[in-house]
Amino acid sequence: MLILRELRPALSLVILFTILTGVILPEVFTGIMQAVLPYQANGSQIVVNNQVVGSALIGQNFTAPTYFQPRPSALSGTDAKGNSIATPYDASESGASNLGPTSAALQTTVKQRITAYTKAFGPGPVPADAVTASGSGLDADISLANALRQAPAVAAARHLPASTVTGLVQQMTHHSFLGVVGTDHVNVLELNLALNHLSGAENLAQGTTAAP
Repeated sequence: MLILRELRPALSLVILFTILTGVILPEVFTGIMQAVLPYQANGSQIVVNNQVVGSALIGQNFTAPTYFQPRPSALSGTDAKGNSIATPYDASESGASNLGPTSAALQTTVKQRITAYTKAFGPGPVPADAVTASGSGLDADISLANALRQAPAVAAARHLPASTVTGLVQQMTHHSFLGVVGTDHVNVLELNLALNHLSGAENLAQGTTAAP
């Protein structure tokens, strides 16, 4: 009986705080966010013609020359042993290659990416984010420098003036906060959707393996 008397307050507190922090507070915060920031609370989903085509937070594997290409995903291709690994930008498999700068496999991969990038977009400086993957492998954004390098090739593939596509990139750019926090970047999915709208295209099906 003495033990039960001592345990009762502790058990009561455990139950109380479990209900409070595990049920009540999450429901309250979820309700507030749904009311105040519904777009962000629901995964920043992008909807076109009443259909979800992706999230502004997760990249997609655009490959067609008529689309801007995303940052490489460490979730695509093969690992150092030649084994195939996860689908690019698979949110359930988020992660990096875990290869360091002295890794021969990483150096080989970067060289291959540089070759492919210059072949697709012409000679010139290659932005770092164009040939290196992020820690998550899910990056939805590319640097402004990367987008501007791709713009002339995308414009040519679309039979559009380069200045028109470059202007669209500038229009879609998210600038660093106060010029010091973050970097100027462009959301690839949003940019490609705007590009489709500009060209009168209806969907992304021919440009990516991820979108419907």
